[in-house]
Formats: sequence, C-alpha cells, structure tokens
Amino acid sequence: MSAAQAAARKSDAAAPDLSWFRRRQARTLAALVAIVVLFQLCSLICNFSLGYAVSSIPAAFVWMFQNFVPTVESLANLPMVVEQTISTALDSVAATVIAAVCGIAFSVLGSSSIGVECAPVRGVIRAIASIFRNIPMIAWALLLLLSFKQNEFTGFLALFLTTFGQLMRFFLDTFDEIPTGPVEALRSCGASYWQVVFQAGLPLAVADLMSWMLYMVETNIRSATLIGLLTGTGIGFVFNLYYTSFRYDTAGLVIVVTIVFVLVIEAISNAARRSMI
Repeated sequence: MSAAQAAARKSDAAAPDLSWFRRRQARTLAALVAIVVLFQLCSLICNFSLGYAVSSIPAAFVWMFQNFVPTVESLANLPMVVEQTISTALDSVAATVIAAVCGIAFSVLGSSSIGVECAPVRGVIRAIASIFRNIPMIAWALLLLLSFKQNEFTGFLALFLTTFGQLMRFFLDTFDEIPTGPVEALRSCGASYWQVVFQAGLPLAVADLMSWMLYMVETNIRSATLIGLLTGTGIGFVFNLYYTSFRYDTAGLVIVVTIVFVLVIEAISNAARRSMI
C-alpha cells in the first residue's frame, strides 16, 4: 500500500459519520411534524383556534386593567379583606402543622432506613401516602361538602388530607436519604428503636423536614383561596361574593392583598430556610 493510499484511508477513518447526524435530524423533524399534526387534530376536535386565542390576549389584559383595578370606594373594604386573608392563612398554617406532625409519625414508621422491621407495615404506610397525595384537593373538598356542608372545618379537612399525603411522601423520601452511618452506629451500641429515631433519624432530617413544611404552608395559603370558593369561607368566599356581584374593583383588591400576603409569607419562608442551612 502506497503512502498516499494509507493517508487517504486514515483521513476517511477520521472523518465524522454524517449519516448519524442526518438520522438524528430526520427523527427531530419527524417528532416536530407529529407534534404539529397532533396539535391541529386536537384543535379541530375541541374547536380551538390558536389565532383567535392569541389575538384575544391584549383585549383580555385591557379589560382586566380597566375593571379589576382597586378604586377608592373598594379601599373601604380593605380591613375586612385583610382580616379574611389572615384567617385563611391561619387555617392553612394549622392544617399544615397538624399534617406535618402526623406525617412525621407515619414516615418514621414507614421509612426504609429507620422504620419498623415489618415490611407489610411499611408497604401500607407508603400506600396510604400515595392514595392521599393523588386525590386532588378540590376532590377532597367536594367529597367533604356532602358530609360537613359549607364551613371552615370542611376547608380545613380538605387542606389537611391533601397536605398529609404530600408531606408523608416528602418525609419518607427525606428519611430514606439520611446517612446510615449514625443509625448503624447507634444500633451496634444496643440503642433502642426510639433512641435511634430521636438521636439519629430526626436530627439528621430536621432541616429538610422544616423546609418541606414551610413549602407546604406557602402552597396551602394559595390553595385555601380556591377551597374557600367551594366551602363558602375565608378570602375565597369574599372574592366570589364580590365577583358574582360585579364588584370587580373590590375583587381586584382581594387579588392584590392575596398576592402581597403570599409574597410576604414566601419571603419569611425563604429566610427561615436559609437560617436552617
């Protein structure tokens, strides 16, 4: 083999495989075409027009700013709106704290790292967490309305049950991820089950547990507004009352106060998280 042939063969071997790039481009193009076709098919079935939707956005924002801007007359209702917002927030905090205490108790028993040795018990606890967290909060509220009617307790239960399932799942994952070294060290020294839990499990996970609880407080304050629409309580009921009465200026005041309150709670929560890190 001559030197020229060897150099040509070496150059061919070093050249990139363009066929792989072409196949990848073809797959990407096919996926985009499939998405467009699927979107058009769904639009035809639902009688949805993308052009009309996009062209309606400016008019919708203009209408909102014209009608939902709080006026001087609506400010007369500010004390009542603030009072109902605080009441809703307190209900959310109460539901979250009680759900967190119950969630920690169940998560300790169901954890694979510090849980009980009985596998069926751990399986049942994880099944309970999955069931409770996968039922939407609105579904809980509608179910509870049949038994408890429209009152604050119905909203509290809806928040509690959903939060209990969510936090139990988060807490189970948190306990499963703690370092096993301290746990095994205590067990090798003859520590009892509860000594392992209180001397290793909870201290190692407390920062993450508090972080998840604060996150759920923020989430529940936002969700409680929607729950109030169904249960006839709290700031959700106030918003619905003024909205259905065409008092859009006061309904806008409710929205502004709720947004400000949620942002304040989020800032406090973030500061608390940073202090625990």
